[in-house]
Amino acid sequence: MSRKLMVIGAHSADFVWRAGGAVAVTTAGGGSARVLALSYGEQGESGELWKEPGMTVERVKEVRHGEAERAAAALGAEFECLDLGDYPLEIDAAGLVRIADRIRDFAPEVLITHTDSDMFNPDHAAAYFAVERARALAAGAGVASAFETVQPPELLLFEPHQPELCNFTPTTFVDITPVIEQKQAAMAEMKAQAYLQTYYAQRAEQRANHARRSSGNSAIRHAEAFQRVTPQVVDAL
Repeated sequence: MSRKLMVIGAHSADFVWRAGGAVAVTTAGGGSARVLALSYGEQGESGELWKEPGMTVERVKEVRHGEAERAAAALGAEFECLDLGDYPLEIDAAGLVRIADRIRDFAPEVLITHTDSDMFNPDHAAAYFAVERARALAAGAGVASAFETVQPPELLLFEPHQPELCNFTPTTFVDITPVIEQKQAAMAEMKAQAYLQTYYAQRAEQRANHARRSSGNSAIRHAEAFQRVTPQVVDAL
């Protein structure tokens, strides 16, 4: 089990739907988890809030921060948002350094982010390429560098909303059955995107079916799917 897990999403709610269970499993096992959002999703991910009269960008950010902070707390994690703006999410050199600094500061063993393609959400792919670069900058490619480095964290991708259209092939299933109530509580906080709660509850059941078939463990009732990017290094098979 990972002792230090970091999840980086393009928007403030991304971690909840796609990796909330993995976060809860980590913290329930005595590990620590940190969530980093690159933006609040204030323009393209907050439809329910924009239906309210007199809504402003700053008010949306305030609401979204509260949602994400409470959701992360329900999972036992810390939350931070870099507030880089969304739709489009544009990450310049300064933003890249900020992401790398957060990775370096926390030194996670496992790092999770988006897939490198999402035809329905351009911010998600932008996040992937920024996180991939930031990880390499923080780790120094495993060699001596002129800056402080950390051990290279394993890099995994969480499941996008339309996996078949986003270059996503699951290679890892995490059994989240023991922490499903925590994930449900975290999802319930995300009222600006309440319509996604049912979808991801169903997805957890579907992935549990795949996990049962793959492992033979009939006790798995809820699961999350991930795709490994970095090779797994083991002492033996």
